[in-house]
Amino acid sequence: MTTTGQTAYLGRQDAPPGLQQIASGKVRDIYAIDDDRLLFVTTDRVSAFDVVMNEGIPDKGRVLTAITTYWFEQTRDILPNHLLSTDVDEISALSPEWRDKLRGRTMIVQRCQPDPIEWVVRGYIAGSGWKEYVKQGTVCGIPLPPGLQQSERLPEPILTPTSKEDEHDRPLTPVEAEAMIGSPRYQHGREACLALFQRGTEVLAGHEILLADTKFELGTRGDQVLLIDEALTPDSSRFWPQSEYRIGTSPVSYDKQILRDYLETLDWNKEYPPPVLDPAVLKRVAEGYFEICERITGRLPEGLSAE
Repeated sequence: MTTTGQTAYLGRQDAPPGLQQIASGKVRDIYAIDDDRLLFVTTDRVSAFDVVMNEGIPDKGRVLTAITTYWFEQTRDILPNHLLSTDVDEISALSPEWRDKLRGRTMIVQRCQPDPIEWVVRGYIAGSGWKEYVKQGTVCGIPLPPGLQQSERLPEPILTPTSKEDEHDRPLTPVEAEAMIGSPRYQHGREACLALFQRGTEVLAGHEILLADTKFELGTRGDQVLLIDEALTPDSSRFWPQSEYRIGTSPVSYDKQILRDYLETLDWNKEYPPPVLDPAVLKRVAEGYFEICERITGRLPEGLSAE
């Protein structure tokens, strides 16, 4: 695998001059361009168990931007999105040096009001959903048929929203989520996200990839509902190679599950500060990001190659 640099771009303390930073999430930094537009910069930061690691994955931000851009184009007929451009040269406030530094990891987007919930759709029973089902026969309070096995495909995809918290997102029942944003918006968002999940399932099936679950972010601009932030990336989704899928097991994922599994072997309480990461593990995670990008979009971002 060949990347554009030796170190990961982590942002935060390394912010481009000339732009006002208005938010910094686990992965993305957001800057104001003008009254109508924002600049999203996808860094190489990586998190696990809601804790951002000190080390990053080189060029991960470019990979995530390429995948999100692909899905935004593939799903415009289902729901419009906030993306205007990925051309960093349109940002006149950036110096040539900073344009090169951020090239491939930026999105110029419309300003909008993000929803206070995350729209999680599950097509298979896995992860925290499986743990809850074993105890209670439900996932986020939604009753499921008895006798399901780990990683089994659900009779139909279900929406299991979560709250947005500074530390740990909290699962919501459909009733709780609907109360937070209102019934009309909730029903529209539910239908849109299930349709987006179906589109992702169909497209990925052509690449012999199973979409186990994913998280969508929605927002509003006036009366228009938009798909925002990212879509169907390894950071927001659980992808399984179809060839390795077996009911009753936890299949290998194309996401950062490698990192989570590694962290489970350490004497770490899953709170700050994070442990020092093994470079070999970071390399394996990076290879997974590169592979899924190439399989989904058909190519890697400019300047990157896999060996």
